Amino acid sequence: MDYIRLFPENPNPKEIERVVATLRQGGIIIYPTDTLYALGCDALNVRAVERICKLKNIDPRKALLSIVCPDLSMLSQYAKVSNICFKLMRRNLPGAFTFILPTSSQLPHLYKSRKTVGIRVPDNAIARAIAQQLGNPLLSSSVASVHSEIEYLTDPELMREEFEHRVDLMVDGGIGGFTPSTIVDCSGETPEITREGKGELLW
Repeated sequence: MDYIRLFPENPNPKEIERVVATLRQGGIIIYPTDTLYALGCDALNVRAVERICKLKNIDPRKALLSIVCPDLSMLSQYAKVSNICFKLMRRNLPGAFTFILPTSSQLPHLYKSRKTVGIRVPDNAIARAIAQQLGNPLLSSSVASVHSEIEYLTDPELMREEFEHRVDLMVDGGIGGFTPSTIVDCSGETPEITREGKGELLW
């Protein structure tokens, strides 16, 4: 496993390019967000997405898959956004939210079996810089540990130890959080909070 240390306030562009090179080769990374550390890959690389689903023992046809975009502009390419939801997202993003939206035709068929996708624009410069440089959204699936200690979800050194032979690159952005994002379902007529998490929604 490769290991890269980045500073959230000012991520080094050359190191971001190293991360992106791994993603373009179909690699899997662990990277920081504004909530939990996440497993990630190029969200448009179906084989890489399937690798993460196998790693987490989830069925992509049944589980909600989430993607990270650097901004609202990229987001609108991969999901159908109503005017109400767009205004809501503009008020709250970047932030600790996952917005559930209908998928667009730009996403691979793997995502369309559920007809919805989770969209994130995290308040974390590292995650956004990776997606921006990649030019595609990142798959985002929170790291899960076999250990009960919370440190295995927040400490990059411990995550590196646990996932040494299962992922290709660890992006160390400092000690992570342990509260998940707030989920806002925008797939119906009225936005609805379905999980209270770190983000406090501004209506």
